[in-house]
Order: sequence, then C-alpha cells, then structure tokens
Amino acid sequence: MEQIKKRIKEVFAKAPKFELIEMPFIDISEDPVRPELSLEFRQAYGRKIYGIKDEEGDIAAVMCFAFTHNIPKSVEEMDIMSKDAAMQATHRAGVQGSIAIAYTVWAKKKGGGKHMVNEVYKMIKESNHLNRLVTLSPITDIATKFHAKNGAKQVQVNLTTQNFEYDIELEKWEVLKKRAKGWFNIK
Repeated sequence: MEQIKKRIKEVFAKAPKFELIEMPFIDISEDPVRPELSLEFRQAYGRKIYGIKDEEGDIAAVMCFAFTHNIPKSVEEMDIMSKDAAMQATHRAGVQGSIAIAYTVWAKKKGGGKHMVNEVYKMIKESNHLNRLVTLSPITDIATKFHAKNGAKQVQVNLTTQNFEYDIELEKWEVLKKRAKGWFNIK
C-alpha cells in the first residue's frame, strides 16, 4: 500500500519547468561532443545556441543548431548548407532553412539533455517554417542510445557522423488549434 501511495505522489508531483532561451555565448570547453568548434562557428550565419533554464534559473542543458534545407553528412557540409540557407533567408524575410540540425547537446544537470530535447521539440512544432528536427551526431554508443531513448529514428550513418530524426508531425488536435488561432488572430 505504501508503494502505491509513493508511486501516486511521484506521478502527480510537480514536473520541473524549463524555459528555452537563445544564448548569445557559451563556454565551448564544456561541450563534450564538439569542443573543437569555436564560438564564432556556433554563432555564424544560419546557426544558433539554445539553453534551458530550470526553476532555479540555472542552465540545465545546451544545444547548438544549424538551419538548413538538406541533411548534412559532416560538419563541413553543415557549415556550407547553413550559410547557404542564411543567404537565401535574406530574400525570405529572415526565414532560415526548414530543417533544424542539432549538432551538439550536453546536460549541465542530471536529466537536462532529455528536457532540452523536449523543449526544442515544442519550439519546432510551434514554428511556422521549421518542419524537421535532425541531428548531426558523432558515431558513438552514447549518441545512439541518447537519441534512441528520446524517440529519434536513425536516418543514415555517414563516414564520421550519423543522423537521427525526431518526428515532429502535429497531432490532429494541434492542427485544429493552429487553425483556430489563425481564425481568431491569436499568436
């Protein structure tokens, strides 16, 4: 009986709240995945750095993105594709690429990586121009397990990287919600 009560309390316990924020800079030496990529690279055209703040105001995880129109097979290819998408965006009111390529993620607090994926997932679902969330991950067991555990499907294995894709298709109720917001001019 005590175990049941404990489990019920766990289920209804307040879930931690996180806020997804764009970060102007990070300490790249903390990045266990791609520490060789400079801050300038991460801030170049077609790229952004996001973090999630926990309830205490601390950064719980960090994820770096490039926005492209195709799936890159290497960091070099991602560099070219994100710059190209950024250049095209100058003619499209700043809309940079339709694919968010997550090329590094790390947790600063336990569970931060999973919550980061969840928050980014929500951001992309709510976006008007992003329709895919794909990774450019190193070929390691840790990366494979992390993405598989978080619901991603492996798309391809390249020479030095692998790509996973998170399904961001809107549920039927989300499509209806989006339409209703449009009808009533709600943002």
